[in-house]
Amino acid sequence: MQSVQKITPCLWFDSQAEEAANFYTGIFPHSKITSVSRYSEAGQEVHGKPAGSVMVVAFELDGQGFTALNGGPVFKFNEAVSFQINCASQEEVDHYWTRLSEGGDANAQQCGWLKDKYGASWQVVPRVLGELLNDADPQKAQRTMAAMLKMKKLDIEELRRAHAG
Repeated sequence: MQSVQKITPCLWFDSQAEEAANFYTGIFPHSKITSVSRYSEAGQEVHGKPAGSVMVVAFELDGQGFTALNGGPVFKFNEAVSFQINCASQEEVDHYWTRLSEGGDANAQQCGWLKDKYGASWQVVPRVLGELLNDADPQKAQRTMAAMLKMKKLDIEELRRAHAG
């Protein structure tokens, strides 16, 4: 019996839910669109969407379930919510940074944060960062933090060099 994910993030789009789901599933491994629901004539006076247009797209990113809703232009993404990607290598950091920032804004953020072309915020973070920042030697941790604060895309080797002094 397959377990049901208890909490599923729902992303509100104006009308780009399917486009965004395709964009995201093309970036992350083990990803897929699992279903597409469409608006019907029922409730059209409330939702105002044409019958047959995409309402909800269910998709998975590396096994994590998401929902994308075409809810209209009422709400926009902001930095209060972001998605953190824990990367095992610089190659992974580079991949996610490059792909997610296509058409977005990688320069508006720092410390591994970027905004994609839909306005969603992502944190592209090497797994080693937590270890470096939580070092028992406060000087090493401080040097790592100082180096990180100067970066937009995080550079593992530069963080290690700063940590080592």
